[in-house]
Amino acid sequence: MAITAALVKELRDKTGAGMMDAKKALTETDGDMEAAVDWLRTKGLAKAAKKSGRTAAEGLVAVKVEGGKGVAVEVNAETDFVAKNAEFQGMVAKIAEAAMGADDVEALKSADIGGKSVADTITDKIATIGENMSLRRMAKIEGETVVSYIHNAAGEGMGKIGVLVAMTGGDEAFGKQVAMHIAAVNPASLSPEDLDPSVVEKERQVQIDIARESGKPEQVIEKMIEGRMKKFLSEVTLLGQNFVVNPDLTVEAAAKEAGATITGFVRLEVGEGIEVEKEDFAAEVAKAAQG
Repeated sequence: MAITAALVKELRDKTGAGMMDAKKALTETDGDMEAAVDWLRTKGLAKAAKKSGRTAAEGLVAVKVEGGKGVAVEVNAETDFVAKNAEFQGMVAKIAEAAMGADDVEALKSADIGGKSVADTITDKIATIGENMSLRRMAKIEGETVVSYIHNAAGEGMGKIGVLVAMTGGDEAFGKQVAMHIAAVNPASLSPEDLDPSVVEKERQVQIDIARESGKPEQVIEKMIEGRMKKFLSEVTLLGQNFVVNPDLTVEAAAKEAGATITGFVRLEVGEGIEVEKEDFAAEVAKAAQG
């Protein structure tokens, strides 16, 4: 596969590696971006993970809680301007309400709001506002207590990041602190047992390769891997993370002090995982000039 300048730049942006190192990594992995990132990590050439903080789509996440049930929905639009539009926000609020009675996003699209399906309501709003929109996803959670939190709120119960926390015991104030932690830190799962096994295996393989690069004896390498995997799991799982409110405690320890057991969480962020094609400014102007 041809290693283009664009590929090299993308890898540099992801890892902070130097240009020649990025090019060598892509050459060694035949242009496979994920494998190249792992190759750089193995060689110790990748700096701390650099994930783009920019969202590739706009819109809102809305949350709604009733008793021990909570739901979060993401409705996308093309621009942030629409997310501030009262009509759009009103529609998103109704969709979140309808989501309480839907099992999944496909069922939600067929749900009724004001005599029309959610899908038809969105289509009508596209015609009214003049911008493309879509219902992207929803997530539900249940528990003895469910607490919600909105980060970067644009309206009541809606904003850029929506979090739901389910727990037994404790109080709402503690649940809100945990939800704020989740919004800020974005854990991959509740505990190591809930983490995708493929994610664990991939990290283990990277750590094995890094350890072997050190040239140390096999018994030392095994201990190195064990320690690094323990650290990795504590960093990516909610219960093992240092609590942002009190970094001297893990979230699990803080929950114990609060008399709570966290049983689950949901975190949705607008545009998360969506990529949009970007044009440079000169290309954009040239296209406009052509009509």
